[in-house]
Amino acid sequence: MIILPAIDIQNGNCVRLYQGDFSTAQKVADSPLETALHFREAGANWIHMVDLDGARTGDMTNAAIFLEVAKYSGLKVELGGGIRTLDTISYYLEQGISRVILGSAAVKDPSLVRQAVQEFGEQVAVGIDAREEMVATEGWLDTSTIHYLDLAKRMEETGVKYIIFTDIAKDGTLSGSNLKQLSAINQTVSCQIIASGGIRDLADIRACKDLNLYGVICGKSIYSGSLALSDAVKMAGEQTC
Repeated sequence: MIILPAIDIQNGNCVRLYQGDFSTAQKVADSPLETALHFREAGANWIHMVDLDGARTGDMTNAAIFLEVAKYSGLKVELGGGIRTLDTISYYLEQGISRVILGSAAVKDPSLVRQAVQEFGEQVAVGIDAREEMVATEGWLDTSTIHYLDLAKRMEETGVKYIIFTDIAKDGTLSGSNLKQLSAINQTVSCQIIASGGIRDLADIRACKDLNLYGVICGKSIYSGSLALSDAVKMAGEQTC
């Protein structure tokens, strides 16, 4: 299992949100690159980055930050937030981003997901973010009528290999992952599942590993000190690509 420490970017700053609410943004670090370098020193091989501004507008306002981290940190960058066109996907992957995440597009533009997977294969992941089991879109500002397991099955049929699953109610709460929903999606599809939201400590890392998940994203737990990244990496075991 891999550990993906997280950096969310809003207005150029490293922030964390509570349950996806943009009004709760709190700055957690000064420099995205320096933070990424610390993650690398702690043993991480991947980093999960989100463009919060892009998630709302679809613009690439913070692109320079992500490309700098990809170029200089020594980490593989998984990037989501406002990636809604083939041109954007192509640009980021050509500039050194290792994996891009399509979120809203999975619901609103499934043909884009299909095209992206055909062209870029395993460098394309889908983020499925659920509020009371229904998929949320547009930076979690809208909630659809699609159940998260139904969307996961559609994405599997499309050829998607990686799914990042978030229970929005858990995000930023340090209250533990939604193991029931994670187990359900992991058993429903053959895709590699990355858990996001609610991770607090090593017990949560262990619980996700016991579910045979592909990866776990850790954000607030690292910044708050409830989880030491180096310990999480060790518990996760061998880092895979």
